[in-house]
Parts: sequence; structure tokens; C-alpha cells
Amino acid sequence: MITPISIDMISLNIASIAPMTIAVLGALFILCIDLVRKHNDKHFYVVLTALFLLIDFVSIVSYSGANRGFFDVILIDGISLLSQAIIVISSALFIFLSLTKQRFHEYRYPEYFALFLFMTAGFQFMASSDNLILIFVGLETASLSLYTMIAMHNRDKASEAAIKYFTMGALAAAFYAFGAMLLYYVTGSIELSTISNHFAITNFDNYPLILLGVVFMIGALGFKLSLVPFHTWAPDVYEGSSASMAGYIAIVPKIAILVVAIRFFSIFIQADDTWVRSTLYMMAIITMTLPNLIALVQTDIKRMLAFSSISHAGFVLVAIMLGTTQAIESLFLYWIMFAFVIVGAFAMLWVHRTKEEPSFYGFTSDYQFDKFTGLVKTAPVAAFMLGILMLALAGVPPFSLFWGKMYLLSATINSGEIFLAVVMVLNSAIAAFYYLKLIVYMFLKTRDDNIAIEYRAMNNLILKVIIGIAVAFSILSIFWLDTILAIVKMAVQTSGY
Repeated sequence: MITPISIDMISLNIASIAPMTIAVLGALFILCIDLVRKHNDKHFYVVLTALFLLIDFVSIVSYSGANRGFFDVILIDGISLLSQAIIVISSALFIFLSLTKQRFHEYRYPEYFALFLFMTAGFQFMASSDNLILIFVGLETASLSLYTMIAMHNRDKASEAAIKYFTMGALAAAFYAFGAMLLYYVTGSIELSTISNHFAITNFDNYPLILLGVVFMIGALGFKLSLVPFHTWAPDVYEGSSASMAGYIAIVPKIAILVVAIRFFSIFIQADDTWVRSTLYMMAIITMTLPNLIALVQTDIKRMLAFSSISHAGFVLVAIMLGTTQAIESLFLYWIMFAFVIVGAFAMLWVHRTKEEPSFYGFTSDYQFDKFTGLVKTAPVAAFMLGILMLALAGVPPFSLFWGKMYLLSATINSGEIFLAVVMVLNSAIAAFYYLKLIVYMFLKTRDDNIAIEYRAMNNLILKVIIGIAVAFSILSIFWLDTILAIVKMAVQTSGY
């Protein structure tokens, strides 16, 4: 007679997967509605998606259960809750950008909004587990949804961007699977906490195989974070995606991957593994510097922002390499500041596209620098807002990202890495040049051909509110800095970092 398996529902802690479950159920609900009633307006699906994201967020901030759940594959600590909150808030801000008056192919399909919720759930699973298999499942769920959503955009380069992203993502997935397999072979576990304990007991026995597994994991995480030399896909994918989706790619996937990187690399940083620390050190310097230099010669704003986002990923990699409590706190503070500015910057590009094709004015893209020449005369409010956001990205005081950079620099100096701090300052100075370049085009240059380019007005109240929030946060962040820092500190310190 087979003994039935008994599962204690209390120890299962179903509440630990409630946020992700809400997002998944929301996606299925949207698909079911489409089966019953066709041709609903996109506003209906946007509001429905936002409603499920709101419920998702409430379930995150109200969670008070154990930090383990669902057969111990879910890990709900302070970092998990904080990163999930960033993912959901950022997702909600970007989904409202689809309310633009512009008509795009992807918004006609409810599947787009269902995929958006599936993607959000995938990133939440990644941020809420130290189980290598569940992280992989969340990664692929989110990635496959993202590839499809990029391909649905009805522009010439969208399919090319989706194929490149899919190809590089498949390679990264293979790297991840092979690295996880090697670590499982050495330790007999796929739980990062158990792997860490095994290394502590055995003092890194079988180090060559461990090192090989780490190399593959660096490749996998490097692809997803667009770290040099795994960054080559990013500019083309940003350029081929819609402006709103490019902004999403710059923020949300990376915060989920950063949490995975923190959990994984902390095993080796805390053990003072020289090879891993040195590798991350060099990758951080190169990732900060090389994309900055390439961004200087870009003629397309979206490609410039793509290279700048790669450089910003290099800055936060410094925090992972340092591994101190202050460094991890600075990572989240930096990314929160960065997220609001990027939402605003890409939203400005999104709602101010010209009505005509770029070739109508002799341009090669919608976001060529020359196209923004003299914007202050044709759209002064837009020029002012975009200028503020560029100053914030440049880290000019007192705008938001300045405080994130200062706190990260403080963590770097306190760790004794003076040379690294100098490199960060120099790269911030280089970055300021190409951010200010756009301001020069908008305010100081005039068009020789006297063609007045008509920009789409921000005639949707919700879009105005989102951009207004981003600009206001960039200017007034100093007043909320202590509150944000207190939340980040509580999250990081209760997670044991």
C-alpha cells in the first residue's frame, strides 16, 4: 500500500508566492476575457493590467510571513520584497505609457498585456529565490515574454532586435544551465545557501570545476546585465524596441538579475575569493569606461541611452564586488534613483515622436540628435523636462542620481578602493559630456533648413502625470532621500548583508 504524501499547508506558506500568483492570474484573466469578448479597447486592458499590478504591490508590502515558503524554494527577505516593489512600480509606470495617442500594432492585442504580466511574474520569481532552477524558470518566463513583446512592435527594426535578443538570451540561458550543472555536481545542491555552506566546510575543494562553473555564471549574468564584453546586443535591441520598451529593458530586468548576482557572488566575495573579486573588479572598470567612450560618438539618442545604461550597470557592479552592507545599500539607492530618471527620459522620447517618418526630414531615425535641434522653440516645456532628466542622468547636483553616485562613492572609499573611486568620478565626468550634448542641441542650436518639426503633444493626463512625477523626483529627491535610504537599509540589513 502506498503511503499518501502529507503536506502541511502552514509550512508551505502559500502567501510567499501570492504576489507572483496574482500577476499570473491577471495574465490568464486577460486571455479569458479576450475569448469571451473580442475587440476591447486598449484602455480597458491597460487599466486591468494596472489593477493587477496594484494588487500585486499591496500583497508585497503587506507580507509578514516566514522568509521561506513553497517547499523552501521561495526566499522572502528584505531584498526580495524591496526588489519586487521596484519591479512592480516600474512596470506599472511603463504600462501606462501605452495610453499614448499613437497607434501601434502591439496594443491592439490583449496578448501583449498578458505577456506583460507573465514577464513581471517571471522577474518576481527571480528576485524571490535562491534556488538555481526556480531562478532559471523565472528568467526564461520573463525573457520569452519580452522577446515576443519586442517583436510585436510594428517598426522596421523590431524583428531584428527581437531575434538578436533571443539569440543572445538563448546563449546566456545555456551558460546559466551549464554553470548551475557544474555547481550541482561539485556541491550536490542547487540552493545557493547550501552551496555557500558546502564551500565553507570543504574550503573550495575541486576548485577548478567550481571556477569553471563561476565562469559560465559570469557569462550568463553578464549577458543579462549587458556587462562588457557581453553587451553587444543592447544598443541594437534598444534601437529596435519602442521607446517605452527600451526604457523598461533598462530598468526592470536588470534589478531582478542584480538580486541574483548579489546572492550568487556574495558567496565568493564573503569567502574573499581573489579570482572572482579581481574578475568583477576589471569588468566593472571596463563596463563603466568603454560604453561611455562609445556613447560620446553616438548620433542617436536611444543608442546613446543604451550605452549609458551599460555604463550605469558597471557602476552598480562595483557595489556587488565590494560586498559590504553599505555597498549593497548604495546599489538599491542608485537603482531607485536611476529608475525614475529613465522612466521620465524614455517617456519623453515616447510621447514626442514626430508624426511623419524620420526620412521625411532626412533623418535616419526617430531619435537622431539633429532632430532635437532648437526644440526649445517648438516645444519649450518638453525641452525643459528633457533637459532636467539629462542633468539628472549626468549626476549633476542636486538632481537625484547625484545622491546615488555619492553614496556609492562613499561605500567605495570606505572599502579602501581609492583607485576605483577615481575611475568612477572620471567616468561620471565623461558621461556628463554626452548628456549635456542633447541640451546643447535643444537650447543652443538652431535649424538651418527652417523646418519646424511637429511633435506630438502630451495630451494624455496620465502620461503628463508620469513624466511630471519623474521630473519632480529628479529635482526634489533630496527631500525624500532619508526616507528611501531608511527603507533600503532596513531591507538590506534584515537580509543578512
